[in-house]
Amino acid sequence: MSRSLARSSGIVSLATLLSRLLGFVRDMLQAALFGAGAAMDAFFVAFRIPNLFRRMFAEGAFQQAFVPVLKEAQARGTEAEVRQLVDSVASTLGAFLMLLTAAGVLAAPLLMMLFAPGFREDAEKFATAVTLLRWTFPYLLFISLAALASGILHAHGRFAVPAITPVLLNISLIVAALCYAPSVEALAIAVFVAGILQLCFQLPSVWRLGLMPRPCAGWRDPAVRRIVLLMLPIMLGASISQLSLLLDSVIASFLPGDGSVSWLWYADRLMEFPLGVFSIAIATVILPYLSGQFANADRAGFSATLDWALRLVLLLGVPAALGLLVLAEPIVATLFHHNAFQARDVEMTAAALVAYAFAFIGFSFVKVLIPAFYSRQETKAPLQLGAIAFGAGMLVSVTLSVTLVRVGYEAPHVGIAASTAAASWLHAWLLYRRLRRDGVYSPASGWLVYLSRLLLAAAVMSVVATLGANQFGQWLSAGAVERGIALLCVIFAAAVAYLVALLATGLKPWRMLEKSGGDA
Repeated sequence: MSRSLARSSGIVSLATLLSRLLGFVRDMLQAALFGAGAAMDAFFVAFRIPNLFRRMFAEGAFQQAFVPVLKEAQARGTEAEVRQLVDSVASTLGAFLMLLTAAGVLAAPLLMMLFAPGFREDAEKFATAVTLLRWTFPYLLFISLAALASGILHAHGRFAVPAITPVLLNISLIVAALCYAPSVEALAIAVFVAGILQLCFQLPSVWRLGLMPRPCAGWRDPAVRRIVLLMLPIMLGASISQLSLLLDSVIASFLPGDGSVSWLWYADRLMEFPLGVFSIAIATVILPYLSGQFANADRAGFSATLDWALRLVLLLGVPAALGLLVLAEPIVATLFHHNAFQARDVEMTAAALVAYAFAFIGFSFVKVLIPAFYSRQETKAPLQLGAIAFGAGMLVSVTLSVTLVRVGYEAPHVGIAASTAAASWLHAWLLYRRLRRDGVYSPASGWLVYLSRLLLAAAVMSVVATLGANQFGQWLSAGAVERGIALLCVIFAAAVAYLVALLATGLKPWRMLEKSGGDA
């Protein structure tokens, strides 16, 4: 694998790591200052709705349709044609987003009834959620335009600025939590402000490329219509996991008592940390590479890039997933068990995190396999396969949640997380099988040996992590600093054990950065 691809992945991973670490600070403050009650349930749903549309429309559909078309224009057109494409897309996107944002703000009560119908039983909770949604929904406008800027930069091999941009959201929410707690409305306003900051942060980089968009009547541009046609199926196909997570909130809103939405939110945030640092970073980087290889008819290079990405996801993702599984309670207690976040909240969040740990690898595979379709401008197959997985997941989620409530299980929200895990694996398997059938991906040699070495090392790591967590033991009663030091020591020991075990089996991780196939 070329060093440039590995270097780009490293840049995105490091920037994402910074953002996720600040995200943990943000979540810790929210847990400590706001707890996991009705107000935070309302905020999390209000924030998740524009986030869903962002991931479906901006990062999901738009970027994965726009980048391949832009790369094709770069390969086959002139600079003037590339500038015209950017102008047309930006003008059309901006006009559409302004209309959509206005409609979303006006229809906030309807959206809340759709995505959290259980809130209607509590008039105050529902009214709070509607007010918060009217502040958070415009975030979609600004972050979608920021996604356009990111797409332009990605197509030109500039990954650092787009990767660091999400930090601004976390900073805004941290400032709001510190200065205005316990006002959840301040958190919603911070989301609005963060959208503006994220867009403005990227514009200077776009300007330096000479591609600052200029207004024009772009909806008649054939390239724009082509992007729109590509986007329509991608909006569902590339965002099945986000639809699943949002509908988790719908089901959770009906569960007895308050807190289920918040527990699932915090558990999902913990899963999203390694997902963003490793899996999403790799998927972000390979999309323009795969698009360029497809445009140049480099079938062997296309397959080798995808093979490299899958191996790297497993190398980094398997220990991450096992860490979430084995250290669920220590992680939740260390990060969130302060002030308003009580011992029961820790127990319930950790239970959900155990289930989400099983979803991590499935989601990771989906993130890496999806670009193999969209880089070829193939959109129908991911939509069909995603719909199958989504439907199966929702059926299992409702059935399992109702069953757990009826038998009196104290944590019925775990059924929601478990069904999400099952759906993620089904989705990944369907995508993989289709790529093999289409003949665009052929696994390189050495996979069986590679997996054997990796799983053996992961087993050693899990034993070390379990022994370390049990040795400390006092995850709920110890002080915050003591818990933090203990958790860092356990994670460090587990990471060292994993690396040593990899080397003992003959697998050298750094070689993954230098080659695309074969036995690492």
